[in-house]
Amino acid sequence: MLSFEMAAPWREMSFVSVDVETTGLETDTCRIIEIGVVRFERGQVAERWGSLVDPGEPIPAKVTEITGITDEMVAGQPSFRDLKWEVYGRLRDRILVAYNAPFDTAFVRNELGRVGLTPPDVPVLDPLVWARKLMPNERRHRLTAVCDKLGISLDNAHRAVDDAEAAGKVLLRFADKVALNLGDLLAEQSDWSDAQEAAFAERRAIREAKKAAREAAKAPEPEDQAAKNQSGLFG
Repeated sequence: MLSFEMAAPWREMSFVSVDVETTGLETDTCRIIEIGVVRFERGQVAERWGSLVDPGEPIPAKVTEITGITDEMVAGQPSFRDLKWEVYGRLRDRILVAYNAPFDTAFVRNELGRVGLTPPDVPVLDPLVWARKLMPNERRHRLTAVCDKLGISLDNAHRAVDDAEAAGKVLLRFADKVALNLGDLLAEQSDWSDAQEAAFAERRAIREAKKAAREAAKAPEPEDQAAKNQSGLFG
């Protein structure tokens, strides 16, 4: 992290936008089936790279339905171990961008860990945090919905390279509305992310309380209380 100039304009730096498609949502146990890394230089796409990945386990039907990636497509493709230096080299010494970054970075971190590598220590920028902050009136902030609203083409959603490129373009579309310098931007992102997570937690707590109240209202009276109530009819 010390190699990055925090007082410099982030949009002038090289960054890579990363996306992964996976066998499921559990970052500790599910595996990557496709990875895409798109490099941006001074706001322009400089390189697109991606690969299908053999996860070593069957792809659930639901995942195939969403991504179009089948067991037959990944059969004979490189494992993540085969790709480890390719991935590591592309992520090293560059800002990393990912839409809903905790998800993608957790998968990459765990896959690298399985093959004995520690992920590069680089700044991470998450356009989803900004979309929620800067587009508060939108009901949905999925990548496809945000791209549609911003006029960014994403014809092949849920494929890693295409999603990675779209995420990078969303980042750049917000550039004039966020901090100029990398250090300030990271600080703003951290504050926004914390505030959003606190708001999500509050809404979850409210929903859970309402659900508990509904279930309590539907619950039958305890047998002893019901008997007591009935005895009062004949008192």
